[in-house]
Amino acid sequence: MATDTLPPVAKDHYVADFERLADEGRWQGPKWLAEKRTSAITQFSDIGFPSTRAERWRFTNFSKLAGKTFAIGNGSTPLPSNLEELPDSVGWWGESRVVFLNGRYSPELSRVPELPSGVFAGRLASAVHENTLLIEENLAQIEWPTENPFAALNTAFHADGVVLFVPDGVAVEEPIQLLHLTTEENAEVVTHARNLIILGDGAEATVVESYFGLGEADYWTNAATEINLGRGALLDSCRIQLEGSKAYHTAATRTRQGRDSRLCFTGVELGSLLSRHDIQAGLEGVGAECALYGLSHLQDRQHADQHTTIDHAKPHCSSRESFNGVFDGRSHGVFTGRILVRPGAQQTDAMQASRNLLLSKTAQVDTQPQLEIFADDVKCTHGATVGPIDDEAMFYVQSKGLTPDEARALLTYGFGKEILKSITVDSLRERMDVLFRSRLERAWRNGG
Repeated sequence: MATDTLPPVAKDHYVADFERLADEGRWQGPKWLAEKRTSAITQFSDIGFPSTRAERWRFTNFSKLAGKTFAIGNGSTPLPSNLEELPDSVGWWGESRVVFLNGRYSPELSRVPELPSGVFAGRLASAVHENTLLIEENLAQIEWPTENPFAALNTAFHADGVVLFVPDGVAVEEPIQLLHLTTEENAEVVTHARNLIILGDGAEATVVESYFGLGEADYWTNAATEINLGRGALLDSCRIQLEGSKAYHTAATRTRQGRDSRLCFTGVELGSLLSRHDIQAGLEGVGAECALYGLSHLQDRQHADQHTTIDHAKPHCSSRESFNGVFDGRSHGVFTGRILVRPGAQQTDAMQASRNLLLSKTAQVDTQPQLEIFADDVKCTHGATVGPIDDEAMFYVQSKGLTPDEARALLTYGFGKEILKSITVDSLRERMDVLFRSRLERAWRNGG
């Protein structure tokens, strides 16, 4: 693959924007946060946008994104006239939702009913001042990889976001939706969404983090989510990316898990022209469990890059990782999965699988499963497959009386449903199922 040459504007524009906004007093807040912002923009200035010359980024060319000069949103959040177009699958399905419109909190669209005592679900911009110690102890305390410029940009520029705090021993029964909406008014604008999820010892919660674009604007969402789970905490998390067809989406998710905690994360990638999601899961307590599931369905010239690391730092931890991709048209999928078992992390049990289905001869997938093991009493497996629908499976299904087209549709649907079943919210799982099927049906009708 040819390497990209990134123009100087790729870096200089955003550094200059940061300095201008600082001079205007945009970064109001405590001293510790100002110091983190300054450190982050310095880090970004040092490394700039990633190039395909770097191993971590070699399958994804960011030259088009880097060549654009997206503006920072001014905070205007007019309610769009086409909200009725929002599909049920990512719309108003939950009792509790914190909604951001074009990067800013929307009180008109949000709805947070009474939550259990001590639980906070609301704006980061407010929590920084009202719950200063809690935010200082958790925000940007997890180090992002030094070579990730997008996470650095988010730390430097984020103006608002969501905070969910569940204290020790408290269980939140109803799912909480963190919804980020982008409209036509946000064309040629970048928003830096920040989410902070903190569960105390023995706490439980279910969170749905979703990104949706209304219209066909050319915009960029650069998101970062930090998850901190205390001892014995339990979090079910689902992330849906359904940005507009001309949008860029970059994201970083970083988790820390305490002793005997459990995390189940399901990510669904359907939208945007180009997306990259980095997930780093840290099993930092003995007996922690982590399950990562992912489904990508790409069409036309969409490109999605998913890069995961599961870090087994303590003994007796387990992880399960399964990512399925369905690729049509001239789409390009990338999956790099790394399992790291550190010295002393004995009795580790880890499994990783990447399975990719090519529905056209022009679709492309690059997959790299990786194991790095520095302990001797472990059970670790990984595997990856790329190819069209299996001929034997087609023959078997057709033997039941289905036509070739019906057999292909059924097998493709089953391939995606295997991941969707991990979504624990019944109503959301059903709606995502309908959305996935309708996308496949449109592809078949269009000759995909």
